[in-house]
Amino acid sequence: MKAGAYEYDDDGEKGGAGGNKKANGLPVWGNEKTMNLNPLILTNIQSSQYFKVNLYQLKTYHEVIDEIYYNVSHLEPWEKGSRKTSGQTGMCGGVRGVGAGGIVSTAFCILYKLYTLRLTRKQVVGLLNHADSPYIRGLGFMYIRYTQPPADLWDWFEGYLDDEEEIDVRAGGGQTTSVGQMVRHMLSKLDWYSTLFPRIPVPIQKDLEKKLAGRDATWQPPQTPQAPPQTNATAPNAQAPNAAAPGKDWYGGGSGGRQDPDPNRDSVTNKGYE
Repeated sequence: MKAGAYEYDDDGEKGGAGGNKKANGLPVWGNEKTMNLNPLILTNIQSSQYFKVNLYQLKTYHEVIDEIYYNVSHLEPWEKGSRKTSGQTGMCGGVRGVGAGGIVSTAFCILYKLYTLRLTRKQVVGLLNHADSPYIRGLGFMYIRYTQPPADLWDWFEGYLDDEEEIDVRAGGGQTTSVGQMVRHMLSKLDWYSTLFPRIPVPIQKDLEKKLAGRDATWQPPQTPQAPPQTNATAPNAQAPNAAAPGKDWYGGGSGGRQDPDPNRDSVTNKGYE
């Protein structure tokens, strides 16, 4: 079980690490009709063939998780290069999401599909701690950011701030970040590529910034054994392959999908997250 996880019994409540009980039902903060999504994105989702036909056939939480595993390769709202189709009409109207915005991404269609299922707390925790794909986890964090009360975000995200699993969120690929850095971005920034997260009230945002700063001030890196000194060779000074370019925010790039899905992988049937 990953950091920050709670367990729940069939009635929806169970003590966590500190003995706290959490109700299994989740509130919805903000606009319940739109999930707080940008109107252009929501319109493209609701009019897309993928959402109306493909995702409509998925009736269970586990089926949607399988769909994420096999088909989500980034977390941007639009597919790469699709915004240039802005203004197309006629036959293009039947293509998934083509319209004033572009082709809405598989990830955001599935994010809204999850919302129509009205996930329980137990199911959302299942997304956050899923071992099969970082994109399953990423959509769990996005579900929280779009639907949960701002005052609850710290409790949801704190246990994942140092999560080192890699995820490439940008359409088309190019730059990898960690789940922890992605979560920090969701707590401290509104922008998410060409869209925005719901605004956080100023007092709560200041409190989040204070908590992040205080946490970083007390954080100590893990101790690692020191290598013996080099005598006959100069230590290399090469930058790590996945390091971000100087001065470039990580969310300015990053994607890459699941390459060569395991053909032997069984459908997700973890009954612990029903």
